[in-house]
Amino acid sequence: MFRLLCLSRGLICTKCKCSAQKSEPFVSLLTPRVKFRDQLMQRFISTPRRPVIPSSCNRHTALWLFGIGTGFVLALGLKYRDSASEQCECNAQKPVSQYTCAIETSRDLLRRIKDEVGAPGMVIGVSVDGCHVWCEGVGYADLENRVPCGPETVMRIASISKPLTAAAVARLWEEGKIDLDAPVQKYVPEFPHKQFEGENVTITPRMLLSHLSGIRHYEKDGQKVREDKEKAKRLLKPLEKKEEKGSAESKEKPKAEDSGSKSKKKKKEFEQEEYYLKDNFENVIQALDLFKDDPLIFKPGSTFLYSTHAFTLLSAVVERAAGQRFLDHMMKMFRELGMLNTVPDENDPIIYNRSRFYHFNKKRRVVNCPYVDNSYKWAGGGFLSTVSDLLVFGNALLYSYQMAEAKNTDGLLPGFFRPHTAKAIWAPVDKTEASWDKDGLYAQGWLVVEKQQKYGQCRSRRHYVSHTGGAVGASSVLLVLPREQLTNQKLPPPQGVVVTIITNMQSVGLNTTALKIAQTFDKARDGESASA
Repeated sequence: MFRLLCLSRGLICTKCKCSAQKSEPFVSLLTPRVKFRDQLMQRFISTPRRPVIPSSCNRHTALWLFGIGTGFVLALGLKYRDSASEQCECNAQKPVSQYTCAIETSRDLLRRIKDEVGAPGMVIGVSVDGCHVWCEGVGYADLENRVPCGPETVMRIASISKPLTAAAVARLWEEGKIDLDAPVQKYVPEFPHKQFEGENVTITPRMLLSHLSGIRHYEKDGQKVREDKEKAKRLLKPLEKKEEKGSAESKEKPKAEDSGSKSKKKKKEFEQEEYYLKDNFENVIQALDLFKDDPLIFKPGSTFLYSTHAFTLLSAVVERAAGQRFLDHMMKMFRELGMLNTVPDENDPIIYNRSRFYHFNKKRRVVNCPYVDNSYKWAGGGFLSTVSDLLVFGNALLYSYQMAEAKNTDGLLPGFFRPHTAKAIWAPVDKTEASWDKDGLYAQGWLVVEKQQKYGQCRSRRHYVSHTGGAVGASSVLLVLPREQLTNQKLPPPQGVVVTIITNMQSVGLNTTALKIAQTFDKARDGESASA
């Protein structure tokens, strides 16, 4: 028992002396009792012994008290022995002390954004050079039961599912199982051949990855989509001249026309009916029925049109090329990556730490979101995950990307992707765009912002990649900020900052917040490197 409280030297940390310092109170507490025990033993030995027949009651009482005391001391010693190594200051203080200011600044920013948008809960994860330095939840994963958010909270990641699907496509391409420039009908003959304005056109997996296929998103009215695109391109909108009409007919317009004009008003994103589908689709081929017979909005390869349905078609290509169900193939990839908390957003399974999902009603009150079935869009927005899993995924890509620049790869394991594959995934594609950062172009399932500085002493744009997501009751972002140059070749990849934020409130823009936090940790890391 004494050894349990007086820890051996093997448990004492040579750097912080945590175990030795923490054990001193226990040693000092026990030492007087040891001396008193020795005195009693000496008296007992020197005193003549007389035969005493102890009563069975006293003997049982003594054994009972001895058992309680022994158990207490054992429990106390074991508890301290186990916790001593966990509380080692040299292990805990190394990442915390380096990024304490960055964490405090970012935590304050995260809480302000949460309060500003009225989100019930948010979870953030940050890694620097492949090490997770900060994972924290603020607010509630379940408002009704007052369940707080934490690093283990599972939420909808929405369109971050697209980079996951792009990763599966890239692996199949490396194995020679997918031709990115072949017509999709080679893999999915159920998808009909398309025409645009009377001309036969071809849709390829590469177009699907970059949203250049012309397949519609949730808005079914192609004319509206084209008009909105034209309006967005105009730098200055010309003033509409109102013609004065003197006739009585023009002055007295029926109200029916007014109501008709109001109905043509553009719907907001989450007013689209397909967001709230409750029908279950048995497989991704069946999910094609939603849109496969609809006309194309644009000619394939000509115009960027963000489309979740395009990724549903891409999931069908993956399924046929891999020779197994799309979800089975994705779960296999998640296991290889170590993303053990990333699963399909299915209602029936018991998923520990799953959050509930919320939105604002017309009176701007937070209410529960309606039930939805996301089986129609697994590839484009149908997965659940945690911030830790998303950090793993971001670092896996960053590692593969930087292996192409590493001069000495001796002793390093290969990346999840070959270096040239990772470079291709993050290579911007012409004629693309993205709504969450106008400086960037879309690549293969990612937004890419390239490094640029036009004028001296003015804005210097950093190279980074990201993807945001919006689903019923959820918003998300995954952002990777690579180190500007691998100055220290002794450090292995990945070198850079990965930030992910997930929340259980829809329609929350998080890319700008994630970029600010990534830059904050990047400065903290560079500051530590300079001082070292």
